[in-house]
Amino acid sequence: MEIPANLQGILENLPQKPGCYIYKNSSGTVIYVGKAINLRNRVRSYFQNENRLDFKTRQLVKHICHIEWIVVGSELEALILEMNLIKRYRPQYNIRLKDDKRYPYIKVHWAAPFPKLTITRLMADDGSRYFGPYTSVWAVHQTLDVLRRIFPYLTCDREITGLDKRACLYHDIKLCTAPCIGAIDQAAYRIMINDLCEFLHGRTDPIVNRLRKEMMTASKEMNFERAAIVRDQIQAIEKVVEKQKVICSDQVDSDVIAMARADGEACVQIFFIRSGKLIGREYFILEGTEEANDSEVVSQFLKQFYVEAATVPTQVLLPEEIEEHRIIEEWLNTRRGGEKVRIMIPATGQGKDLVEMAASNAVETLTSLRNQWQADTNKQTEALTELQQAFQMEEPPNRIECFDISNTQGTNSVASMVVFEQGVPNKKMYRRFNIQTVEGPDDFASMEEALTRRFKRWLAYQEQTDIGKKRDDSFGRLPDLLIVDGGKGQLSRAVRVVDELGLTGMFRLAGLAKQEEELFLPHQFAPIILPRHSQGLYLVQRVRDEAHRFAITAHRARRTKEGLASRLDKVKGIGPAKRKALLKQFGSIENILAASDEQLAAVPGINTEVISSIRSTLT
Repeated sequence: MEIPANLQGILENLPQKPGCYIYKNSSGTVIYVGKAINLRNRVRSYFQNENRLDFKTRQLVKHICHIEWIVVGSELEALILEMNLIKRYRPQYNIRLKDDKRYPYIKVHWAAPFPKLTITRLMADDGSRYFGPYTSVWAVHQTLDVLRRIFPYLTCDREITGLDKRACLYHDIKLCTAPCIGAIDQAAYRIMINDLCEFLHGRTDPIVNRLRKEMMTASKEMNFERAAIVRDQIQAIEKVVEKQKVICSDQVDSDVIAMARADGEACVQIFFIRSGKLIGREYFILEGTEEANDSEVVSQFLKQFYVEAATVPTQVLLPEEIEEHRIIEEWLNTRRGGEKVRIMIPATGQGKDLVEMAASNAVETLTSLRNQWQADTNKQTEALTELQQAFQMEEPPNRIECFDISNTQGTNSVASMVVFEQGVPNKKMYRRFNIQTVEGPDDFASMEEALTRRFKRWLAYQEQTDIGKKRDDSFGRLPDLLIVDGGKGQLSRAVRVVDELGLTGMFRLAGLAKQEEELFLPHQFAPIILPRHSQGLYLVQRVRDEAHRFAITAHRARRTKEGLASRLDKVKGIGPAKRKALLKQFGSIENILAASDEQLAAVPGINTEVISSIRSTLT
């Protein structure tokens, strides 16, 4: 393997110490982060024997234009630094959790006199208690709904003095203990919130035992109203606990992890077992796993999940051995404040059964994620009906279009157009627009260009009378509902386009604000807020997420194509016409280099001299 001179100099001066190495491409973008006990040996291994590298790593090496490294004091410090760098840069060639946002947590504001519960995506060292991460805000709200019925915590912004004359409606419907009027004092309220925290940890037996004693005491004192309240609380806890399957004879807290894989993605399932009971489970999707073996995927998941996890159990059960077993175990010990954490690979017994059960659930989850919307016609019908009512439409929005913009600091901007018909994606109708008239990171102008081009194509489709000429059916119909991702700013540009092209009133138009999932309509101040657990909201989120995914995919493809073109531009004797012909014929630099001289010579304009230039410049 021929190594560029600038990299050769770096490789010769690498230290033989632990640390992290950072690979960058020609544009300075971080494309891979790794750690090593010996930086010199590890980094040089990428460039010594190309035949020993898998396809993904060979592609990585071809794009390395600069190497940086950071020396640390130990392997553990290298592991922690590696995790932070991956989280910061999300490099293309690293295995990484698919979602590019922080996961939600339940935050108990324990430092406050009367602690409240909120949802947050950022853990801080502020005296609060955190639980999570959860895979969706919906899952958090579902948990909070259950908690509030058992432990009626505060949700209002009143200053709690205990002297208010009246409580709010929530007290009347038994969703608040009303410390504002002194119905519960601070000490009793904090005991209740502590019980809530223990409940989330899965430790319910001590809570129920104490509440039974409290109920008996209240009954003996003939405080039957209080006894009834405690009785209802006990019954609510027991109703939840009944659903928590007892699956372990011991009382050890464990996380059970297993995985399923398909089409370049991996689905990792976690079972949370506390005091022998299965108290919950979550799944996470990882990308960039195509060439990685199972143990590498699990290892990367452990590092990325537990750096975000609010708690670490005493035991983690895995389906197979991982290379970084010892150092990850050492790191998890530090996450538990020095308490011992064991990573185990059970070969027999209950542990093995649990791992197999988690693996089975991972397979089902991955399959379900792909099929659930297409398979459930009832949900689609319900969702469309809810949107019809919310937007006051005469008919359900059977064709929904959504537009999103993706770029990197204003370069290679792409707009996506995704189409949902009858509540499911019609990918044949998806289109992308390479933004041509906008310079710099101006998403508003980019959206205006994309929508203008989309609707001008509809107008051209209507005017086209030549039956023999092929027409693009994706532009042949107007949407019933058009959603632009970005809220009021993007909506105003969409309104301008629709008005200028004379399409006002021909379909519903809405802008979707990301943070609160608010839908803004033209010329209306108040947004539409769909019910939290409604099928209508789920459909809108699905449409928005698909537009975002398709925009990013199209942007990356354009960026890659331009990167290929720029490499070909460096070859002597290749101009725009020959470059286009080569890319059309072979599709990639790798395919061009793999082609024989005869195959290259078959491309118009490519002669022996140009072939020699290609070989010398690109290899």
